[in-house]
Amino acid sequence: MIDLFPVVGPLLRSFDPETAHILTVRALALGLAPAVREVDDPVLRTRVWGLDFANPVGLAAGFDKNAEVMDAMLRLGFGFVEAGSVTPRPQPGNPRPRLFRLPELGAVINRMGFNNGGLEQFARRFEDRLGNPRRAPGIVGANVGKNKDTVEAADDYAIGVRRLAPFSDYLVVNVSSPNTPGLRALQGREPLQALLGRVLEARAACKLERNPPVLLKIAPDLTDEDKADIAAVALESGIDGLIVSNTTIARPPEVPERFRNEAGGLSGKPLFAPSTQVLKEMYALTGGKLPLVGAGGIASGDDAYAKIRAGASLVQLYSALVYGGPALVGAIKRDLARRLKADGFACVADAVGADHH
Repeated sequence: MIDLFPVVGPLLRSFDPETAHILTVRALALGLAPAVREVDDPVLRTRVWGLDFANPVGLAAGFDKNAEVMDAMLRLGFGFVEAGSVTPRPQPGNPRPRLFRLPELGAVINRMGFNNGGLEQFARRFEDRLGNPRRAPGIVGANVGKNKDTVEAADDYAIGVRRLAPFSDYLVVNVSSPNTPGLRALQGREPLQALLGRVLEARAACKLERNPPVLLKIAPDLTDEDKADIAAVALESGIDGLIVSNTTIARPPEVPERFRNEAGGLSGKPLFAPSTQVLKEMYALTGGKLPLVGAGGIASGDDAYAKIRAGASLVQLYSALVYGGPALVGAIKRDLARRLKADGFACVADAVGADHH
């Protein structure tokens, strides 16, 4: 595969970040992305929730908000792709500018606010994909959120789950974006119990032969009490896993002065250490009983490997693509395979939580 990113990347970065993102998605939708011919190393194969992943490296939600380029991203070499977040009704999100690059840190700040075209067109794309014999192999998940003005949040999540359960390989309940007022409060013990109960009822109401696993995506900015509550509720409720973590509202000292007061979630390299710490804690709190997806700051095979050793069965990235381009996916997989073999692991699953043993 010829890597055109060294040429295209600087060109894209000459646009404001949101325009660059829109152009990227458009190009991918038109089939202008190269398909990767490289076969994944067998050591990367893994099975989670009864689903077979060719590799554990996934695309995090936020890149493909409207489920337009799931196959294009799978063809770039991802083992799985998560589309969304989607809300029942279309919404414009927060006013622009709402996306900022911090190139000196390999980081991004966003306050998009769940901008998306709504559940109906999103679900139709999932449905159409199922009937398409030319779809790319790989796992696709749907990440559901709530509309900004919905009072009873659980209603929106239930609507999303009911509509998407028949067509997606897994579902994600996103209560951790910092850009929808009041959303993160749903991570408290009582609201979370009620919300997950409604979500699981909605999934059961679909009466499917195979229930897609339901995952909860949590924030990195949690107190010890929050973490203990989330772990307890996750285990009691019967959900299938956690994604750790979303973006952070923290502004570490290395964030340049000019971005200090920009509202929104910080992602990319500065998120790696705090999100990995929360991952490690959630693995311990859940006793390794729940599969965890490690997200936040992954930019190399070493980063992916550290998340797996900390307790992640799968990993996800997004921000690093802004700076590394599509070739980064293959590089991460090759490095990860090398690290697993060097430490004598026969497969990804054998390395999960290795730092705890």
